[in-house]
Amino acid sequence: MNASPISSWEGAEAVFMFADSPTAIMIILCLAAAVTVGTIIASIKHEQDTYIDYK
Repeated sequence: MNASPISSWEGAEAVFMFADSPTAIMIILCLAAAVTVGTIIASIKHEQDTYIDYK
């Protein structure tokens, strides 16, 4: 069963827009880390509030 429209990998390319900019990569990394930490903190606060309500 070959349903892929790709018949050859010849000429396949990838474009990395920020590969030559360490500053942009660090900004994106810091933003991702901030979102992750923020989500964890928000979940901890929510769980603590919910647990208090059901004591």
